[in-house]
Amino acid sequence: MDRDSQTQFNFNDTPSSGDATILVNEKGIISYSNERACHIFGYEKDEMIGAELIRLMPEINLVAAKEGMIIHQFGKHQMGYDFSLFFRINSFSLSNENFFLIVFNGVKDQSRLKSQHAYYMNELVDLKYALDESTIVAFTDQKGIITYVNDKFCEVSKYSAEELVGKDHRIINSGFHSKEFMRDLWKTIGNGEVWRGEIKNKAKDGSFYWVDTTIVPFLNEKGIPFKYLAIRNEITEYKQVVEELKKSVNELSDLKFALDSSSIVAITDQKGTIHYVNDQFCRISKYSRDELIGRDHRIINSGFHPKRFFADLWRTIASGKVWKGEIKNRAKDGTYYWVDTTIVPFLDEHRRPYQYLAIRHEITKRKKVEEELQLMMAKIINVQEDERRRLSRELHDGIGQNLYSHLITINRMQSELNHPLLDQMQDEATEIIEELRDLSWALRPSVLDDLGLIPAIRSYLVRFSDHSHINVHFDCYLNTRLSENKEITIYRIIQEALTNIRKYADTDEATVTIREMEDEVRVMIEDKGKGFDIQEVSRGVGLFSMEERAKAVQGSIKIQSIKDRGTKIILDVPL
Repeated sequence: MDRDSQTQFNFNDTPSSGDATILVNEKGIISYSNERACHIFGYEKDEMIGAELIRLMPEINLVAAKEGMIIHQFGKHQMGYDFSLFFRINSFSLSNENFFLIVFNGVKDQSRLKSQHAYYMNELVDLKYALDESTIVAFTDQKGIITYVNDKFCEVSKYSAEELVGKDHRIINSGFHSKEFMRDLWKTIGNGEVWRGEIKNKAKDGSFYWVDTTIVPFLNEKGIPFKYLAIRNEITEYKQVVEELKKSVNELSDLKFALDSSSIVAITDQKGTIHYVNDQFCRISKYSRDELIGRDHRIINSGFHPKRFFADLWRTIASGKVWKGEIKNRAKDGTYYWVDTTIVPFLDEHRRPYQYLAIRHEITKRKKVEEELQLMMAKIINVQEDERRRLSRELHDGIGQNLYSHLITINRMQSELNHPLLDQMQDEATEIIEELRDLSWALRPSVLDDLGLIPAIRSYLVRFSDHSHINVHFDCYLNTRLSENKEITIYRIIQEALTNIRKYADTDEATVTIREMEDEVRVMIEDKGKGFDIQEVSRGVGLFSMEERAKAVQGSIKIQSIKDRGTKIILDVPL
């Protein structure tokens, strides 16, 4: 049936006396329809719920429709014919979702068909069933006097319906909001506009609660509000979370301020690209923030540390672990500075780092003092070695030669005179010469100066094995002749480590390995003896001596030991 021959639908033939109402969500899907609306369009209630509104009202535009005004359009009946509809639309929010309430008006006076005046809605009884289960609902008259509250309102406010009806909303006023806030609310709804906001109320027992509120004014024919529908959702828990978050944000802001004031801070992504630096970073590096953002930390690489140092750093943080250490960097003007660094990885839901926070403290002055102490220690070690060399040569070339001359004299006397005292003198002189040779060797083996590190170690190991009855396996992969200081350092640390094995390890085997690597020489002295707990053993003079000797040549030393499984000493010396 076309529109020229359409039948005007008679609202008086529909069941019940209330308005026909349909509730639609923001996607245009019907969420609720009362019986009168179902009758108008010729559908059963279960056919209406979930249907698209556009099937019933092809010309509808929910967003463009002006709230509170009568609109005339054509509806599509289930039988297929079109018919005139007069309706008004009001929108509101519920649980962060927008809804549209469509109320269809019956018109007895056909002269009003083209009129666009506003008409008031009679009741929202049908809507009550859709909202009561989850929403706090209240009606007030134009003066704000409560005329209706649902069970949810009573549950949250802890007042009974009898205590609320006839009162205005000041009964639940918390005093939290300013007078300007409430004036703005009343000005908005008094102008016939919907008001939305969050309100803090006070329950009967004095407790406070928050509600996300939408107040919809109902207008009479003159466009003047005659009642208000307040739809609320309790958000007390949400507001508490927000407050806690605000406190956390404030605390974090304070922490950031304190951190920025005292530390050098940078944030990089998982690839090491700098995303953030604070003023302290710019000050010490002498680069501007624009010069640093988007670059990686190679821009301040001093070249001091070996590649293995940074490989270990990246391996640690990439595995999600915190890295701590000291790094020497280079500023834009070429000067160097030291920073005590902690790098913290931030992990995603898969426990993989997505960015890194680097917190640094400048320790340049401390490192300079340490360097001066190391230089002083190196000088002491050098003086000590020079004195050892002098004493060794004095014993060997001085006293040793004199004793050897006496031994020759004794031998000549024995050839001319046979006397037991001469035999005793010969034995004692020989024994003293051997002891002097051993002492001279311990002080400073001449082969170390004459032939170098490897022959000196081989010679020392032979003598050590003979005296200690410990079989020492020696593997050497060194093709480069090192500086005198480095060779002496390696020799002395091997000497000290083997002495400790002889004294404490209770073993008959040990291993000494020397390997030339890419940018350093690694020395390992290992045994399978008693071992010890590193935490329980105090650092003695021997260990202190080894550490200081290693530092003197910019090397490092590590000790690994497990009870009943042995000990390993690892010395790394840069080439």
